[in-house]
Amino acid sequence: MDILTKEQRRRNMQAIRSQNTKLEQILGHALWNRGYRYRKCNKKVYGKPDFTLTKYRLAIFVDSEFFHGKDWETQKYNIQSNRAYWWTKIERNIERDIEVTEKLKLEGWNIIRFWGKDVKHNLSKCFELIESHTNGVAL
Repeated sequence: MDILTKEQRRRNMQAIRSQNTKLEQILGHALWNRGYRYRKCNKKVYGKPDFTLTKYRLAIFVDSEFFHGKDWETQKYNIQSNRAYWWTKIERNIERDIEVTEKLKLEGWNIIRFWGKDVKHNLSKCFELIESHTNGVAL
């Protein structure tokens, strides 16, 4: 049973964005300020990564914990309403993330996936990982 009314749930779901989220904006601003030039949601790259640094063949994804199933085997039982829908949807998202990662690796891309909380709370560690893939050299 949902604790929100249908109208409240509808407004909540409409407010969820698939592109240009606050987490992507945080990482994007930080990348730009450090001299990295990137493309957002590049349609030419399979899976449309949130950020692509083509010079380094680096694809960066910022995944939300809920929609991409962080700690899925334990967290899936926390979903109380419409379980069949959400379990199917999130499990398909996890499969798609694996497919995209494998295809991009075959095409010679380096892939970095960050959880939203990593970007929000450990931005410096995110940059350490990015710089390890770019040898610390901005474009």
